[in-house]
Amino acid sequence: MKPKILCVDDEANQRRLMANYLRKQGYQVFESGGGEEALVFLEQEPCDLILSDMKMGSLSGKDLLRELRAAHQQIPFILITAFSNIDDAVEMIKMGASDYISKPVNLSELLMKIERLFAQDQLKRENELLRNEVFQANTGHQILTQNSQMLSLLDMVARVAKTDVPLLILGESGTGKEMVARSLHEFSSRKKGAFIPVNCASLNPGVLESELFGHEKGAFTGAAQAKVGRVEMAQNGTLFLDEIGDIPLDIQVKLLRVLQEQEIERVGGNRRIPVNFRLVSATHKDLESAIKNEAFREDFFYRINVVSAKIPPLRERPEDITLLTTHFTHLFANKFQIPLKGIAPEAMQQMRAYDFPGNIRELMNIVQRSLVLSGDGWIQRFDCPCEESLKKEGTKNQNWLKSIPNLELPAALDQVEKELIQRALNQFKGVQTKAAEHLGITERNLRYKLSK
Repeated sequence: MKPKILCVDDEANQRRLMANYLRKQGYQVFESGGGEEALVFLEQEPCDLILSDMKMGSLSGKDLLRELRAAHQQIPFILITAFSNIDDAVEMIKMGASDYISKPVNLSELLMKIERLFAQDQLKRENELLRNEVFQANTGHQILTQNSQMLSLLDMVARVAKTDVPLLILGESGTGKEMVARSLHEFSSRKKGAFIPVNCASLNPGVLESELFGHEKGAFTGAAQAKVGRVEMAQNGTLFLDEIGDIPLDIQVKLLRVLQEQEIERVGGNRRIPVNFRLVSATHKDLESAIKNEAFREDFFYRINVVSAKIPPLRERPEDITLLTTHFTHLFANKFQIPLKGIAPEAMQQMRAYDFPGNIRELMNIVQRSLVLSGDGWIQRFDCPCEESLKKEGTKNQNWLKSIPNLELPAALDQVEKELIQRALNQFKGVQTKAAEHLGITERNLRYKLSK
């Protein structure tokens, strides 16, 4: 529905002139002959904007604004004032008025001020909505890792966050690229601004341009009103372009210009709008190969790739599989109010044997599904396509056992133990604490066996 405007003026002709003009523009307009009448009307009919004359009867425009602000009503307020009262208008701006316009009223100028106010109000509301979405998305989903590569990456992200340089996050789908981007935003001085995510792969080129830059009313068929784009919504915050490798070349050119000039033009418009945001990009594609194939612009690549961070896939972070499985199990048990009894050791072994082509996103879905289907909160087997991985592991183990010489049991067990210890040390790059945890023994016991 169109916004509601209340015109307040004790001069009937002036009031009706403005009201009829705004009605022709499609707004819902109500009229009031004075400040006191306006306060009574607003108790019955909330409005989105008040357009008020300065001098009126017993309750002036200034008094009306003071009454509204004292009642904590933050309704946008445009003051109509004579040229000689400009100083009063400036004082009212300090009191909380949104804008003012001088008499005689230029109706086109008035319309421009009203549309700008509503666009700013829409931007504030959308940013608040996105902040709420960010809060909900992050609740209980902090980045958890014991992997040395991931810890180094997060340390680097924290350092980069102190600057405004663009960050390019690389990694397979489901590794947590958006989580890393959100972490950078929360570490940065822009954390009070909005974090605006855009999935570039999910939008066709025509829609993507409008989503990024917004459009003016009538810019194309169906554009019934102006729309604020995601770049504007990221003002003083962070713009996250996920799957940036899927952006068409012509939009890459426009984004490059935005990054260079720090201003945009909406689709169908010619007004330059200043923007100030931090860019974080992500992709699972090889952009350097895309440049060679002329599918990605080299100048745009260097602009977004000031600093890059590559997230290792989950199969290269085996110590995180146990950590994340346990975390998501407790998270979803609380969410679905399922009394959690625990995870059977063979079930956890099954998870560790799986290579997770869908990475953390797949692990999370598997845990959620398995917990719900368990019924009693005791997870004995994860509902995941681990069979092929287990078969490969079993075949590998059988081949390895066949390679062991035909020894007596004690000697054979010593050889198996030595092989497993060596494998664990290789996996964790000689870190004995992690190798011992992986093997299920104490670090002291591991040192004894190594000495032996």
